[in-house]
Amino acid sequence: MTTHLPVTPAWTCGGCGADWPCQPRRRELRAEYDSASVSLALYLAAQLVDAAQDLTHIPANHLHHRFLGWTR
Repeated sequence: MTTHLPVTPAWTCGGCGADWPCQPRRRELRAEYDSASVSLALYLAAQLVDAAQDLTHIPANHLHHRFLGWTR
């Protein structure tokens, strides 16, 4: 089980303190959703919606890049 889970409402990583999803969690998610890229995108989109409600001070394009921009 990962220690790199989001701590809300700041959406930082509980494992390393970086913005979530942090680099270690991104690697874990890529491995977990290896042959299910659409499922990964749907999961992250749902997380993005939740984060957008908490992080109203961050522009939407930054959140999009942070949550979905690194996926294929």
